Amino acid sequence: MGEDNASQAVSAALSTVGIVGAGFMGSGIAQAAAAAGLSVRVYEPDGRALERSRRRLEESGEQAVRRGRANADDIDALLGAVRYTSNVEDLHDVEIAIEAAPEDLRIKQGIFRELDELLPHAAVIASNTSSVPIAELAAHTKRPDRVLGLHFFSPVPVMRLVEVVVGLDTSRDAVSAAEAFAHALGKTAIRTKDRAGFVVNMLLVPYLMAAVRMYEQGFASREDIDVGMQLGCGHPMGPLTLCDFIGLDVLQAVCESLVGEFNSPEYAAPPLLKRMVASGRLGRKSGGGFYEYAQELAAVGASL
Repeated sequence: MGEDNASQAVSAALSTVGIVGAGFMGSGIAQAAAAAGLSVRVYEPDGRALERSRRRLEESGEQAVRRGRANADDIDALLGAVRYTSNVEDLHDVEIAIEAAPEDLRIKQGIFRELDELLPHAAVIASNTSSVPIAELAAHTKRPDRVLGLHFFSPVPVMRLVEVVVGLDTSRDAVSAAEAFAHALGKTAIRTKDRAGFVVNMLLVPYLMAAVRMYEQGFASREDIDVGMQLGCGHPMGPLTLCDFIGLDVLQAVCESLVGEFNSPEYAAPPLLKRMVASGRLGRKSGGGFYEYAQELAAVGASL
């Protein structure tokens, strides 16, 4: 069986996807899965977060129609493929579940305990974590062989990479199913061991933290740091803009995980980043980080 046929077979077998968490990443994964023709259920106990996620999908569809990338029937099908719920029991028969909750170990462990009990027949229970060890999630289940990481990148509908994070007890069948699922979504999957940072963040975070330190020390302006890397290295956006895009709280969590695992100062979050997180300056999602996004945030709020 060829790669395309294999991925089609797996996507058919894993035709119902459950997503826990209706934040930016969970919403993006839901959109990508729905666009691939899968049935999607998004669980989120916060009703406002559910409504934001629903509206985000509608706006994305409206933009696609305006740009000529889709027609009204396509968008109706996309919207119809996603069901939003505040009742976790509605995930009871999904074939693959993806946790996309905040980067809080206790929250994620609780979700995995719940999903393990709720989904005895699911082929894969995955986490979209960028920093929590998969082993610390699998240990809270009775079936660690089906637990792995599916680390998508933001924005999910656009970014083509997925890191498949293989835990110590993850089975070959679960890995194969996860990779074929990623391929069915139009993504390229790369495989990584279960260690802090995986592949991408282990390489990316030292670069981003070096840019934060440079700005913190007054070595160059934020604009010149960003333009320097854009024009000097061909990067699509500068490091400080990218920090804002990722979320400074997410970066701090990844830094803490990397430092805890490798005890190397290059991974440590600079004091400035910590102070910004403590002050609620988290980047684009909060309206301000290294740059200001208040108008963007106000526009989103006005649409809800």
